[in-house]
Amino acid sequence: MRFLYALILLGVTAVWGWTFVVVQDAISVYGVMPFLAARFLLAACALIPFTLRRITRRTLVAGAGVGLVLAMGYLFQTLGLLYTTPTNSGLITGMFVVFAPLSDRLLFGVRIPRPVLVAVVLSFAGMVLLAGGNPDGVNFGDLLTLICAAALGLQIALLSRYAAGHDSLGFASVETSVMALLFAAVWVLSGDVSFPPRSVWMALIVTGLLASAAAFWAQTFVQQRLPAARAAVILTMEPVFAALFGYWLAGDRLDAVQIAGAVLILSALFVGEMLPFFSRRRTKKGLPSDPV
Repeated sequence: MRFLYALILLGVTAVWGWTFVVVQDAISVYGVMPFLAARFLLAACALIPFTLRRITRRTLVAGAGVGLVLAMGYLFQTLGLLYTTPTNSGLITGMFVVFAPLSDRLLFGVRIPRPVLVAVVLSFAGMVLLAGGNPDGVNFGDLLTLICAAALGLQIALLSRYAAGHDSLGFASVETSVMALLFAAVWVLSGDVSFPPRSVWMALIVTGLLASAAAFWAQTFVQQRLPAARAAVILTMEPVFAALFGYWLAGDRLDAVQIAGAVLILSALFVGEMLPFFSRRRTKKGLPSDPV
């Protein structure tokens, strides 16, 4: 079953990789805070009707705390897209693979299994090559996105620790509602409230319903069943998908060094997920598993 959970989470990363291009186009028309508020209000409205009876006081407290951390990640990621490319944003966001197990270790003392540790090292090396191949160098948007990566890494660790025992759909609904209320409040206080133009509605539907409501539920469901470090390894596929969609939709191009980085990330997925999967199957069949 863990292999199936990994595939679900991989699908989530593909959707998120696609949205880097979608979001950059939308905020250039509508602005960062209006877009974030409209996106998460739409996501919250989609989830709340199905989750009101599933939300307990305990879920409300835990989900709100994790939602605040997630809101910080999305805020810095979206602001960063004003100053950097979708490909750059996706690649740097992938640095959460380093921050997630570090947060898990520092906050909760969780030991990192050897295959996952190797996968984290490979992923980090892939991130370095992917970002190092960028001819534009580090800019302000890259730095904002690095803060996003730290927040997302912390969110992954918190989700693996506190989502267990909660209804996954209810937990995702609380996370989304907290972000919606926070961004909407800032939007109203900024005095720049306006109805979304027709040109951004498709982006709002894709990011609000698919990349937020559905994806947060899937992520919470999976991370109730997978440890933070292993989930972080799977989620490193997000920058690969971001680079692919950046190439296809935004005209971004990868050089040989960046392609090598993408290959390292794919190898990290194999080491962190496929090898343990086949090892467990060998054990169930009564065959000696390879030492790890």
